[in-house]
Amino acid sequence: MIEVAAFTVGPVQENSYLVRQQGAESAVIFDPGDEAERLLGAIDQLGVRLDAILLTHTHFDHVGAVAPLARATGAPVWCPALEREVMLDVMRYVPWPGFGPFENHDPEHLVSGGESISLAGLDFDVIFTPGHSPGHVTWSLPAEQAIFSGDVLFQGSIGRTDLPFGDHQTLLRSIAGLLDALPDETVVHPGHMGITTLGTERATNPFLQDLVA
Repeated sequence: MIEVAAFTVGPVQENSYLVRQQGAESAVIFDPGDEAERLLGAIDQLGVRLDAILLTHTHFDHVGAVAPLARATGAPVWCPALEREVMLDVMRYVPWPGFGPFENHDPEHLVSGGESISLAGLDFDVIFTPGHSPGHVTWSLPAEQAIFSGDVLFQGSIGRTDLPFGDHQTLLRSIAGLLDALPDETVVHPGHMGITTLGTERATNPFLQDLVA
């Protein structure tokens, strides 16, 4: 069984997740978007070693605290391969004024989807889910029936596609792939808003009606 601590951070109210096996001494963190000191405090309070920083995509609200967390903990960063360039020049890709400044970080590992990766005693499958961003991935824990889906699927909504390189039809295909591949009981830990399940979204999400018709 996993323990998931959720932290809503930054002005865009992004969800970052600190995940470990129950009672384990090591953990991973997903999408540390802001408030690095708060996240580091939570890691210290739990008394865990951070084994990896896992990114679903590289929009600024999901990566703003990556560099300070990596520096403070020594944890390597796993980044979508198609979006590595963003991490090398984060501020260049911030679409609006008033955010940041955010530090760059050259990720130690790249993923493209299709990988099976074991970190902190957790066995992940990496699923390519583009549409919101070109290299977006979803991190799945099949044994736990849980996914960390970034900005693909939300409680009652879906990721926006009006940002650079977004594509609505591609996003819908990615969501359809998740619905086809994973059971309805799968718990969805999204990048914004509340936790849900694939079954709930299949049944009630108005943006998915055409997919499930």
